[in-house]
Amino acid sequence: MIVIVDACSGNLRSVERALQQVGGEVRVSRDPDVVRKADQIVVPGQGAFAMFMQGLAEHDLGEALREAIASGRPYLGICLGLQILFDRSVEHGATAGLGVFAGDVEAFVPSGDLKVPHMGWNTITPPVAPPPGSTHEREPLLAGLPADPYVYFVHSYHAVPRDRAIVALEAEHGQRFCAAVRRDNVFACQFHPEKSQGVGLAILKNFVDGALP
Repeated sequence: MIVIVDACSGNLRSVERALQQVGGEVRVSRDPDVVRKADQIVVPGQGAFAMFMQGLAEHDLGEALREAIASGRPYLGICLGLQILFDRSVEHGATAGLGVFAGDVEAFVPSGDLKVPHMGWNTITPPVAPPPGSTHEREPLLAGLPADPYVYFVHSYHAVPRDRAIVALEAEHGQRFCAAVRRDNVFACQFHPEKSQGVGLAILKNFVDGALP
C-alpha cells in the first residue's frame, strides 16, 4: 500500500489520481501509525513551508516520517515533500524542517527578467559537476525516459543541500538549482510529476513498480 501523507496541504487528490492511473494502490492518511506501516510513502505539498510543518506537527507525522525513512521504506517527496527533508527553510522567517538532510531551503531572488515564482516547463539534467561519491548517473525513477526530459515546476524556494552527493537532478532558473535529491530509499523532487504529463506518469509508474530500493 502506498500512503500519501496528508499534512493539510493542497494537491493531494491530483497525486492520488496520478498514482492510481499507473496502477498504484493508494491511501491518503494523516494517521502516524498508518504512515509507519506503509509499504511506500508519498509526501506531496503546495503552499508555505511553516504551515506544512505545523500540519505535520499537529498530527505527529514528523517523527513517523523520520522513522519510516530510517527503516528503508521507499519515500517519494514532491515540492514541499522535498523541502521539508532539510534542516530549515527561510520562507517567512526561519522554520525547522525534518533534518533528514543537511542544508537550507532558500528563495529565488527576482532580478532583471527572472520571474519568481519559477513556474512552467523546464528540463531536468544530471548535476553538471557531480562530486566524488555521487551515484546518480542514471536515476532508477527515470528509467525509460529520454535524456533531459521536460517537467513542470511551480515554486519560489529551492533546496541547497550541504552534501552535493545527494543532488540527483538539476534545473536552471537564473542559476543551477537542485531539482531532485536521492539517497538510498529516498527520492524527492522539486517539480510536480503529477502535472508533468507522460514524463511524470512514467516517473510515478517506476516508483509504484518498486524502482527505489
